[in-house]
Amino acid sequence: MRIAVFCGSSIPHDNDNIVNTARQLGKAIAMRGDTLVYGGSNLGLMGVVSGATLEAGGRVVGVIPTFFSEEIIMSQPVTELIRVSSMAERKEHMLRICDAFIALPGGIGTLDEILEVMVANQLSLMQDAQGKPVAEGKPMILCNLDGFFDPFISQIDSMGTHGFFRKGKRPPLINAHNVEEVINKL
Repeated sequence: MRIAVFCGSSIPHDNDNIVNTARQLGKAIAMRGDTLVYGGSNLGLMGVVSGATLEAGGRVVGVIPTFFSEEIIMSQPVTELIRVSSMAERKEHMLRICDAFIALPGGIGTLDEILEVMVANQLSLMQDAQGKPVAEGKPMILCNLDGFFDPFISQIDSMGTHGFFRKGKRPPLINAHNVEEVINKL
């Protein structure tokens, strides 16, 4: 299985649990024999999860836009490096090649990636790596450490309460609270 992990390109200054969880998730992906697909650099949590996957003998695919400096592009060893022209192309490529998506805490880029998956699922735009439609969509799992994503989940629920989703059409969003739950929900 190819699993995209969305997370911050920074290290949180107030929560070692997030860093440790990123490390645990990378190791768990490798131990399952799955492939990590991520944003491609060694910055922040991205570097933690990818480094842990590699250390555990796992396969890591980095998808990185060419506008980043060559130093950033080459900063993290990967099994495979895919260069794309833009952030939009990066998301599009990850949506196509990945079977599941996991979000660790992060910033607005992480939220953007989560929403991209949710919209593609809602509009039935998901395709497999060969371009065939995936009618049921692909799982989007939030690793909701210490309630980090609770306000986001509340906002999504509020949209539904106000009728901004057709009845029964709220985009699927799986809430997990630790790596064990994330892995079990895959």
